[in-house]
Amino acid sequence: MATRTDAPTRREQILREAARLFAERGFHGVGVDEIGAAVGISGPGLYRHFPGKDAMLAELLVGISGQLLTGARRRLAEADGDPAEAVLDSLIEGHIDFALDDRPLITLHDRELDRLRDSDRKLVRQLQRQYVELWVEALRAVYPDLPEPAARSAVHSVFGLLNSTPHLGRPGSLPGRSATAQLLHRMARGAFASAAPPQE
Repeated sequence: MATRTDAPTRREQILREAARLFAERGFHGVGVDEIGAAVGISGPGLYRHFPGKDAMLAELLVGISGQLLTGARRRLAEADGDPAEAVLDSLIEGHIDFALDDRPLITLHDRELDRLRDSDRKLVRQLQRQYVELWVEALRAVYPDLPEPAARSAVHSVFGLLNSTPHLGRPGSLPGRSATAQLLHRMARGAFASAAPPQE
C-alpha cells in the first residue's frame, strides 16, 4: 500500500490487486482466479495466503483504518510542541496522501463495509472513532471556541471532502498530484475555518 517504500510482499501484492478489482467490479463480481491471475499465481495458490475473499476484504478495511490511526498518532508525536495549526496541517497532509494514493480502498469502504463480519465491522468503526477524536482534539486546539459536537461534525465533513477523490475522474485527468493535494488542503482548511464561531 502507499505507506510502504520497499518492495511489496506477495501478500501485499494480492491485497493491492484485490482492492483494485473489488473497487472496479464489486466484491461479488471478482473471483479468486482473477485475483490470482493479477499477481501471477493460480487462484488456489491464494489460499496459502488467505482463507478466502472475505478474509482479504476484512484485512483491507481493518488494515487501512489501523494504518490511518497509526499514521495520525505518529504525526502527532512528531509534531509535539509545534504550533497547533502545523499539527492540524500535518493530519490533513496524511489523510490527503491516503485519499490520493489509496483511492480503491475508499470505494471499497463505501460499497463493501457491510459485507464484513460483525466483529470486523465493529473493529473498523472503533479504529475510525479513535482517528476522528485525534482530529477533533487537533481542530479544537486551533479553534478553542468550536464546540466539540461541531468540531466532530466538521471533521466528518472534511473526511467526506477529502475522500471524494474516487469521483474526481481518472488519475490522468487530475491537474497533477501536487496541485490536487494543495487544492484539497486549501479546501480542508477553508472548511474548518468556516466551521469556527465568528470572532466578536
